[in-house]
Amino acid sequence: MDRQILTKLNALRRARQAVILVSDLSGGADRLIVEGDPVDGPLADAVAFALRSGKSSAVDIEGQSLFLNVHLPPAQIVVIGAVHISQALAQMAVLAGFDIRIIDPRTAFATPERFDGVDLVADWPVEALKERPLDAYTALVAVTHDPKIDDFAIGEALKAGCFYVGALGSRKTHAGRLERLTREGQTEGDLARIRAPIGLPIGASSPAEIAVAILAEIIGALHGRDILSPKGDKQ
Repeated sequence: MDRQILTKLNALRRARQAVILVSDLSGGADRLIVEGDPVDGPLADAVAFALRSGKSSAVDIEGQSLFLNVHLPPAQIVVIGAVHISQALAQMAVLAGFDIRIIDPRTAFATPERFDGVDLVADWPVEALKERPLDAYTALVAVTHDPKIDDFAIGEALKAGCFYVGALGSRKTHAGRLERLTREGQTEGDLARIRAPIGLPIGASSPAEIAVAILAEIIGALHGRDILSPKGDKQ
């Protein structure tokens, strides 16, 4: 592989950018396609499928034999709120192969004793997400029930094009949330992306059951996701 391409590929992976290394099996030059790049012709469908599935494969495009080597960032779940649901979700998410981070400024809840071995940030989302921003391979789960904590993170998730944005609360609670976010400049299309009430409708009631419903909905969103730009527009 060309050294410049390898250097660029490694930089994109460190920046959590999805990228495909396209190799011409007949000996032509390699090239990189970054998620969101315009791709014309029959190759566009193959690239879109590869990015959605995460599977590398050989394809024949207009007489060319190409190998699409897919590099996707590890999917992560960022939970706003160190509550009982978060404790159960953290354990399940790791088993399902997700990286997980818990953010909560309430130090009475965000304690290492309650979240042993979990990436725990006892700070306000406005500060925590400045240090480590959200991206298209992030699921945002807001479960504090406190607008002062949840709303900023939800707004940032919509701007970043997170593949899943879910928020705990009743339909009445969510209606109030939509009003606040509308005043903050979110569009109707943005707000329609919020999963609320959060989780699949399986009749969950206990924290563990709610965590199961949330994780199942996240997995479905990841595998069925549309490719989004940073502003949340479909590509």
